[in-house]
Amino acid sequence: MVTTGLRPGRSAVLRLLVVAMALAGALLGGLGGAAPASAHAALTGSMPAQGAVVDHAPGQVALTFSEGVAMGDDSIRVLDPKGKRVDAGKLRNLSSGNVVKYGAGLPAGLGNGTYTVAWQAVSADSHPVSGAFTFSVGAPSKTTAAVPQDKAGGGLVGALYGIARALAYTGFVLLVGGAAFVVACRPAAALVRSVQRLVVQGWALLTGTTVAMLLLRTPYTGSGDLADVFDFGGLQQVLVTKPGAALVSRLLLLAAAALLVAVLFGAYARTQEPAEPGEEPLDPAVAERQRKDLTFGLGIGGVIIAAGLAATWAMAEHASTGLQTAVAMPVDVLHLLAVATWLGGLAALVASLYWGPPVERAAVRRFSRIAFGSVLVLVATGIYQSWRQVGTWRALTDTTYGWLLLLKAGLVTVLVGIAWVSRRWTGRLAEVPAGEELTAKADEVSGASEADAAGADEEKDGAEAAEAEAKADADTEVGAEKAGVGVAAAATTATAGSTRATRPATGGGSGSADTPDTSGTPEDAPTPDASEASADTPAPDPARATQLARQQAALDSAQAKRKRDADPERRGLRRSVLAEAAVAAVVLVVTTVLTATEPARTEEAVKATSGGQSAAAARPQALTVPFDTGGPHGKGTARLGLSPGSSTAANTVRLRLTDPSGKPMDVPEVKLAFTQKAKKLGPLPATLRNEGKGRWSASGVRLPVPGQWQLSLVVRTSDIDQVTEIKNVKIGS
Repeated sequence: MVTTGLRPGRSAVLRLLVVAMALAGALLGGLGGAAPASAHAALTGSMPAQGAVVDHAPGQVALTFSEGVAMGDDSIRVLDPKGKRVDAGKLRNLSSGNVVKYGAGLPAGLGNGTYTVAWQAVSADSHPVSGAFTFSVGAPSKTTAAVPQDKAGGGLVGALYGIARALAYTGFVLLVGGAAFVVACRPAAALVRSVQRLVVQGWALLTGTTVAMLLLRTPYTGSGDLADVFDFGGLQQVLVTKPGAALVSRLLLLAAAALLVAVLFGAYARTQEPAEPGEEPLDPAVAERQRKDLTFGLGIGGVIIAAGLAATWAMAEHASTGLQTAVAMPVDVLHLLAVATWLGGLAALVASLYWGPPVERAAVRRFSRIAFGSVLVLVATGIYQSWRQVGTWRALTDTTYGWLLLLKAGLVTVLVGIAWVSRRWTGRLAEVPAGEELTAKADEVSGASEADAAGADEEKDGAEAAEAEAKADADTEVGAEKAGVGVAAAATTATAGSTRATRPATGGGSGSADTPDTSGTPEDAPTPDASEASADTPAPDPARATQLARQQAALDSAQAKRKRDADPERRGLRRSVLAEAAVAAVVLVVTTVLTATEPARTEEAVKATSGGQSAAAARPQALTVPFDTGGPHGKGTARLGLSPGSSTAANTVRLRLTDPSGKPMDVPEVKLAFTQKAKKLGPLPATLRNEGKGRWSASGVRLPVPGQWQLSLVVRTSDIDQVTEIKNVKIGS
């Protein structure tokens, strides 16, 4: 099969383009994956509550989640103050209706002290989540229970899994979009080697990352230890989960996709080839019917496989959980197919424009129409997905998911603007005449010459050296012109010598020897007889013939490239399409990060259950509260420190009062209390002890839930002069 190939240098550039596009997504996806995976299922409640102090030991610990999760017998562990596990080791499913709740039983007779609850689960959209909290029986105590500091899905394994996710999206886009470009927009691209490599590399990238994700699932959702990728027992457990089944289904579909790609660049590509010299062409009607049958088969089979591949994401990601899953999953499939058709086709167009023969105006226009349709599908499905995952206008600016969604929408808008510029360049294109397809013809000559030279090692070495020389000459116009002169002169000499040496004898032999050979010689030039020709002219050298063919091919290719690059319309189109591809790569990165980010609806639900704020890590709080009781010496400043600022541990409060000059200020009475209005908790008083002039402290202050708390400070400077100051303080988990 004849294909329009690449020079080795340009082939390397194409591979570099694919790798750079993939690694751009992988790098930022990996940076997002290096941190703990965003919790798509969130813990919205527990019994006992975080930091709660109960009079009697409960019979079980129960956890409530915002959406469906997968848990096992070891998913909930309860540890006593000495770090010993005390739960029954059997998971209880307490879910009912839309409430997702799981629990672990506790034995009777638990002693007083602080108990630690550590839990881990896999959310319905395949992301691991974990956490820990404490509660106390009777009274708080010191605890030696060791709780893992790393969240599930974090560390090196989380980073590798994030990189694999980004590369998988890239491979899907290149495979599906590149193949669709060939079948629907430019069938002749089946012969373009750069497009072939783009699609095949997309298939290899998607296959490799799918296998990697399957092996990483065990440590990603469990121990976090990279060595567990070789835990085949864990792999067997992964295969029966929804994400594992999706990955295995993807591998099976990729096996079918490999056959489809083989047909696309095999039998289908051969239908686009011109007839070889001396070969009898097929009947036009038969050839046309064969092309139509292959196009129909590739189209139907390609749509089925592409939709199946997209469904492996839809059935294990955001679309598979939450609102309207029966609608959300088909919409997600359409969204992914539209992305792949647009961005993957764009990559194939870039490869065709930069590393192939001139692209026909009709092919560019066909792709432009398909890309416009893809954008319409993206807008429609994107609006639905945004409503489903965000819910409110406020969440667009108050959540990480909302900010990423706005960024993606802005990038897509820029992408559409650049695409509009590309459409304008397309309208100015002149159709490529058939006689100007020199690059493809030159490569055909080069391919035929390579086949002729494959018989002997010495001839092959000479041909490779000649090819390198010809390519170096073809890089500059001056070199190409010199090569052309040399080729023409050498070709004339070689042709004349070959003709004289191999002319058959006719008419008895003697007469033919006296007959002059004028082919390739001027009419006024002396003509040698046959004996002189056979004595002085050497036999034709196959290696030299190969060298001449290669030089001529390089000359034709250089001339075609110069002529193509001189076309301002095509040069403008190449630049605008390349800009589209660059922005598209960034869109792909943002999309990957978005799929690993907690949906805004879930984040808002967590805020609602934690006092209007998402649970944050505990950290010490420092407040400065000016006050004025209105009486003599009633003005001053209260400086309050709260440590560690946690809902899961006892807090210590230190209070210092100073007068306007900064000196310690003694007052008859100071009171402190905390209130959580959203959960209707409090006021919870803190008993302050006087530690000297102007200094008070309190220990063992328990604030049972994280979020925004209201601090109430009462200062009395005389029997009748008193003021109450209110401040907000943030308590972490």
